[in-house]
Amino acid sequence: MMRLSRRTLLLGAVSAPAALWLAEGTAQATAQAATSYDVAVCEQYRNQVQIYSSAAGWTSPHWVWSPGGGGWANLSDVKFRSTAKFGEVALVAASGGNVGIVHKNASGTQGTGSLLWKASPGSNPHAIERIPNIGAVVAASSGGYLHVYGPTAVNDPATLALVQTISFPGAHGLWYDDVHNRLWAVGQGKATSYQVSGSYRNTRLVGGVNVSIGSGNLGHSLDASYKDSGILLVSHTSAVVAINKTTHAVSTVHANHAVKSFSQHSSGEAFWVQSTGKTYHGDSRNWVNPDVQFFNASGARSFTRGLSYGAEFYKARLHAVGYH
Repeated sequence: MMRLSRRTLLLGAVSAPAALWLAEGTAQATAQAATSYDVAVCEQYRNQVQIYSSAAGWTSPHWVWSPGGGGWANLSDVKFRSTAKFGEVALVAASGGNVGIVHKNASGTQGTGSLLWKASPGSNPHAIERIPNIGAVVAASSGGYLHVYGPTAVNDPATLALVQTISFPGAHGLWYDDVHNRLWAVGQGKATSYQVSGSYRNTRLVGGVNVSIGSGNLGHSLDASYKDSGILLVSHTSAVVAINKTTHAVSTVHANHAVKSFSQHSSGEAFWVQSTGKTYHGDSRNWVNPDVQFFNASGARSFTRGLSYGAEFYKARLHAVGYH
């Protein structure tokens, strides 16, 4: 199994204006990324988390996790985080109802045997995040809830238990901002920044500060910009926007609808999954796309990546263990 070099991904950020990518390119400028980095995707047709290099055609993934169906149907989120005991773990959520932590380098990662912890919050889980140094986990369910799980031992996910449930309409995205030590969530019309109070089973999200993303917009994803640590990237119903972590100013990045996830590498290159509104393989998934669209550092459309069997991508995210 090929190991990812994280050096490029985790280099210090260079400050840049939030509206870096307003220009929409026309032609497919190039068939290859200017630099190489790994991209993790939630592919819902085969229902797998897969990792590929941006620099080559997507044929054989570097890593695959296949949990099967049931509560793991329609994988909806993946993030990678570093732990002291297990090394790199994958945080996964599935619209079927489950969330969990996968021991990434364990044997048998094709199934659920590599799970270090699992919960079933239900109500269409769309995102999951881990709070560093506390070991707590937060899940977002689009049915309208944030679920906080606290451990009795920071490095033992098996000790996690539900300690708090917060009403949060349309909950879809989560990201921990380790620059300001805040947990961000996005849902219907707003993104909210929470202070994390307490530890272990006393972990709580408190002091929520709301940032409007437009009352008619449902937030889809939250991501860090690995080029600019001062912003968070939010995709919602009608655009991709950047939120300044300090001032909470909101700037448009791309004025395109139905973008399910948007990520930016430290080079300035970016990529997204944009729903086509179409269905594939005779199923009902009209929220997916068979391709991941990449943009160069100037914001112009550059190239796409897809799979020969006709993927159904829901999210694509930079494979990086840092929160940024």
